[in-house]
Amino acid sequence: MNLILPILSIFAFLFLFLLFKFVTAYGDFTLMSKRHVKREEIEDKVVWITGASRGIGEILCKQLASLGAKLIISARSEAELERVQRQLDGKNAPHEVKILPLDLTSGEDSLREAVEKAESLFPDGVDYMIHNAAFERPKTSALDATEESLKATFNVNVLGTISLTRLMAPFMLRRGRGHFVVMSSAAGKTPAPGQAVYSASKHALNGYFHTLRSELYRKGIKVTVVCPGPIETSEASGEKPLEKNGSSEKRVSSERCAELTIMAATHGLKEVWISYQPVLAVMYLVQYMPTVGFWLMDKVGGNRVEAAAQKGNTYSLSLLFGKKKAA
Repeated sequence: MNLILPILSIFAFLFLFLLFKFVTAYGDFTLMSKRHVKREEIEDKVVWITGASRGIGEILCKQLASLGAKLIISARSEAELERVQRQLDGKNAPHEVKILPLDLTSGEDSLREAVEKAESLFPDGVDYMIHNAAFERPKTSALDATEESLKATFNVNVLGTISLTRLMAPFMLRRGRGHFVVMSSAAGKTPAPGQAVYSASKHALNGYFHTLRSELYRKGIKVTVVCPGPIETSEASGEKPLEKNGSSEKRVSSERCAELTIMAATHGLKEVWISYQPVLAVMYLVQYMPTVGFWLMDKVGGNRVEAAAQKGNTYSLSLLFGKKKAA
């Protein structure tokens, strides 16, 4: 009996510690258990990055170059790629950076030429293919999404990305090694009211790449799916900083997101979540308690669409307590 109180105290302390870690988390528990990037997994490796001319893609280029990677950087704008290349040449030498302009909607023949070109830029071919290019998130309700936005989003986020993978994978298979890193989204794991088309495209990516890994893992092909929640843009990322309209919305920085993405890839993690609360909690609920998670999203769905239309905080807990609409 004398041991009961100390044992309960230990369990209470552990519970409070884990609760604190969860509340202050910036990613899932597996990701947070990794303390650093494994440089030896990146140094002297060839990394091909799409969407490399801005945002997280540009920051990934800078961080990977500083780790000694050889880079192939792709985007539609050659001028913007040249700007990124000049920055890398000035700050992260010695390294090698090759420019490869790429439009994911240009068709299979054009994508095949791009893959063959990428394979020829370095003697050992491509080690990592980072799918970062994405169509902008159209803010609209599910029923108001236009056919134009549907096609534009899926052509880039899904069809172009999958086509590039189908063409790249045979080269990796012949070498018996290769790693696809896919920038998905929290919207690919949970409902995203106000972003139905974008969410659908990211769900499609998750399904394809998790299946691809299960088919090719024993042949040396790895896949890491990265699911960020709200990310803070910055001047360093080449994008206009997010205007928060006075909200208390908390976002992971683009720099931290890029660092965690590289960490996940170098540790060979299959899927990671990057976000502060409350998005992280919603992802856990939908994953492990779907009835509760979907009930919660049903509660906030209409309010979130309105908040998105007004450019307000679409991640606030206050969305739970919005006014009910008449049926």
